[in-house]
Amino acid sequence: MLLVLVVSVAVAQESPHGKIKLECSTCHATDSWEMKKDPTFNHATTGFALTGQHRLVQCASCHKGLKFDTKMDQNCTSCHTDIHKAELGPNCLRCHSTQSWQVTDMIQKHQQTRFPLLGRHSTISCQSCHVRAAEHQFIGTPTECVSCHRDEFKATISPDHSAAGFSTDCVQCHKVTALTWGGGFNHNLTSFPLTGSHTAVACVSCHQNQVFKGTPSQCVACHQSDFSTSTNPNHAAANFATDCQTCHTTQRWQGALYDHNVTRFPLTGAHRQARCQSCHGDNVFTGKTMGCVSCHLADFTATRNPNHVSGGFPQQCQTCHTTTRWQPAQFDHNATGFPLTGAHVGRSCQSCHVNNNYQLQYTDCYQCHASDFQQPINPNHVSANFSHDCTQCHAMTVWRPSTFNHATTLFPLTGAHTTATCQSCHTNGNYQLVYTDCYQCHQSDFQQTTNPNHVAGNFSHDCTQCHSTTGWGGGSFDHSTTNFPLTGAHQAVTCQTCHVNGNYQLQYTDCYQCHQSNFQQSTNPNHVTGNFSHDCTQCHTSTAWSPATFNHSTTDFPLTGAHSAAACQTCHVNGNYQLQYTDCYQCHQSDFQQVTNPNHVSQVFPHDCTPCHSTTAWIPNTMNHDAQYFRIYSGKHRGKWSACSECHPSIGNFADFTCLSCHEHNRTDMDSKHQGRQGYVYASPSCYECHRGA
Repeated sequence: MLLVLVVSVAVAQESPHGKIKLECSTCHATDSWEMKKDPTFNHATTGFALTGQHRLVQCASCHKGLKFDTKMDQNCTSCHTDIHKAELGPNCLRCHSTQSWQVTDMIQKHQQTRFPLLGRHSTISCQSCHVRAAEHQFIGTPTECVSCHRDEFKATISPDHSAAGFSTDCVQCHKVTALTWGGGFNHNLTSFPLTGSHTAVACVSCHQNQVFKGTPSQCVACHQSDFSTSTNPNHAAANFATDCQTCHTTQRWQGALYDHNVTRFPLTGAHRQARCQSCHGDNVFTGKTMGCVSCHLADFTATRNPNHVSGGFPQQCQTCHTTTRWQPAQFDHNATGFPLTGAHVGRSCQSCHVNNNYQLQYTDCYQCHASDFQQPINPNHVSANFSHDCTQCHAMTVWRPSTFNHATTLFPLTGAHTTATCQSCHTNGNYQLVYTDCYQCHQSDFQQTTNPNHVAGNFSHDCTQCHSTTGWGGGSFDHSTTNFPLTGAHQAVTCQTCHVNGNYQLQYTDCYQCHQSNFQQSTNPNHVTGNFSHDCTQCHTSTAWSPATFNHSTTDFPLTGAHSAAACQTCHVNGNYQLQYTDCYQCHQSDFQQVTNPNHVSQVFPHDCTPCHSTTAWIPNTMNHDAQYFRIYSGKHRGKWSACSECHPSIGNFADFTCLSCHEHNRTDMDSKHQGRQGYVYASPSCYECHRGA
């Protein structure tokens, strides 16, 4: 029986929509291949969202084939015929929307162009300006006003725009925001802005014969007749400037006001209320003198209190008078070389300026106060030859009481001197004293003092060394100013304790001068036999003679360890304090000789005990051969020796040692064995360098 095997092979079918990857159910129904009424495909994922009328059209309206993976042109003109012939660009959405092809907000759209629609322009039809609008052509329409309004420009006769040569830029006078053609020229755009009354006059008042260019801007061009006819004052005769705004404003011609402050003579005070004719009565307005006397000469010559003429007063009236009014006048005496202060301020001028003399040259107070100077007898100013400068004692407020500031002299007053009467020092009216020292006044105090006696003690006449100006008694001398400052117990002793027999001219050298008996009486130790220094401060202080302490660190043998507790006699035997130390052996000879392990004498140890012993105690010693030098009590050498001399052959020289006395080697063998060893020498020091820890 013949069996036939039929194999069904599925052949992959290519999608008719191209290479897009979507589930078929996105657009097709499952019960038939028909398109769904509401396909779930999101067209926005393609970069072209469907809005407005685009959502209602069939896919085939834009996609001509079934392959949707072909890149579509998204420009509007790919589907919509450009009736504007590319003049407005390919983006139809600038004016149209996907909701409707009709443009309902053309006015708003037009505002985005170079010619926004304002005023009446927003109400007229498009064809009024766009004459080819029926053909959908809008590009190239001119924006200049005259392109549409040339007829109005030519037809205007008031004023005649063409004859006057007006600019065709209508916005200079007409407003595009207005609904009517009527306009008004903004004169502020010219070099002659209109202000005041100028804003209300007709244009032809200045622009006669329809001439608008080159019209002069000077006031006199229009106001020549006003200038010529003015008589109060007469402008032409006074040679006034034709620049009318100096006095007049554009508000009105009358009521002119000249600003005198722009001249060299600003008006202040009563001058501001005076009529122009008061000064310019001669109709002279230029070159007038500014001196006060030119107007006020009569006031100057008529004044009697004081008489200005005989007093030789200057004719600069502002020195005393103000522009507010002529009376009262006030002279500022501070502007002279004699400012008025105190009682001088309230005096009348005639008190000093006798016989109308106002040209006084003051040198000092004596000019006015000679009688006041000559009358005083306590003290007598004349006999005392006082200075004529009264300000040294008297104030400007009143003549009495007076006070002399003695601090201005070479002898300022302090303490009790401040309350003493002047006559206490200035006897017999002598105020020309030249002070040298206190002795001039205090000679009797100096000579009478007996405790101590100043004369016998040959004390200095400079009393300030012991006394103050507060009081003579209770004098206190500062011994720190001498070569022997007092400290400790010295501060409490009386002067006579040291200054015996009133001798205050002592020249101190050392303590021995006063403490000789203390020095000689001391027996523990005996200072005399011990030949101690007379400088007691080496052991004693100024606080007390006993107890005394000597600082051994000031010698060549500072005390440390057990030495610091030993009695002085332990070392200084038989009162010998002049020891010259060389080494420890001087005191520790018996200790040195008694030692047997090792025997310091037979081994000839050095007398410098410090390498092994410390000042703390003689035993135990601090020599550690194993740690410091070479292991002889541990390691291989332990018990291999009995005397130091086995390794140290040189008596008394422990720096010299030998290894070869015990470790004898054949040099030839050693040289061969150490061949190539850097620093090798057949000698004990070389053995020690390498075998230090043996």
